Amino acid sequence: MRIFITGATGFAGSHLVDSLLEQGHEIYALTHPATSHQDLPEHPQLHTIYGDLLDLDSLKTAVQQAQPDTVYHLAGQAYPARSWQNPALTIAINTGGTANLLEAAIAFGRPRVVVVSSAEIYGYVSEEDLPLTEQTWPQPRHPYGVSKVAAGLLTAVYAQRYDLPVVEARPFNHIGPRQALGFVVPDFASQLAAIKLGQQPPVMSVGNLDARRDFTDVRDVVRAYQLLAEKGIPGEAYLICSGQAVSIHYLLNALIDAAETAVEITYAPERMRPSDTPCLYGSHAKLTKDTGWKPEIHLRQSLNDAFMDWRNRLDQS
Repeated sequence: MRIFITGATGFAGSHLVDSLLEQGHEIYALTHPATSHQDLPEHPQLHTIYGDLLDLDSLKTAVQQAQPDTVYHLAGQAYPARSWQNPALTIAINTGGTANLLEAAIAFGRPRVVVVSSAEIYGYVSEEDLPLTEQTWPQPRHPYGVSKVAAGLLTAVYAQRYDLPVVEARPFNHIGPRQALGFVVPDFASQLAAIKLGQQPPVMSVGNLDARRDFTDVRDVVRAYQLLAEKGIPGEAYLICSGQAVSIHYLLNALIDAAETAVEITYAPERMRPSDTPCLYGSHAKLTKDTGWKPEIHLRQSLNDAFMDWRNRLDQS
């Protein structure tokens, strides 16, 4: 099968590439120097095509060259905090870029398309309204969330107007090897790896550890993307999540266990901001019903793999 991927060099995208290559698919990866950060593997069935989400003509050329059976759209501006620095650009990339990709898809063969949105669209949700479902009303609290709400709405519009077989995936927090700094697990894992290797003193400064969130292994997430491409109902949205919440404190303790090293934890007052959403988790019932997907990789395995990934990175640097 011929596969076209945007965001192939990102965290989830790199794992998706690995999985698809193992299955023998022919992959065409859209690359853009401003956003690429993971090296793509050398493989005879992996091809790179330059393109820009903001340039419709370049996307049409890329899709025409790939002639894909399936498209996975993972590329975009992925940091909520950064979206405040340039809201218009975030919306242009995440919403306008999705519109451009869907236009390119309908121009060349109407392949099956999976558009990756985000559970960040929901914003504040009271605990009595949990778990989140596909019917929970989005209340985004930053431009990133707004951009993903609009991108998701586009999938339903294009499915209805053009009969395009496109679905929206809404992943919650996903973790595992290769995740960049700026997220809680790699931020903790990288410090612990440096401590284990003697590259920094055995002291970690942390903030609020009480918040509880829903975490899924990135390899389970990309498996869900593939099942959605195969079995998802066009025009529908699907949550990808574990279905349970764990505290940030649990993550830290599990990573310390993985590191097998003594660490002093200090609490920094400037980091002790209370979370405006103490608990957040979702339901994967719809995804399970339509595709059979369930999370398979245990959280501690994900955390152990994330730690070992950072240990290997720092040991080789």
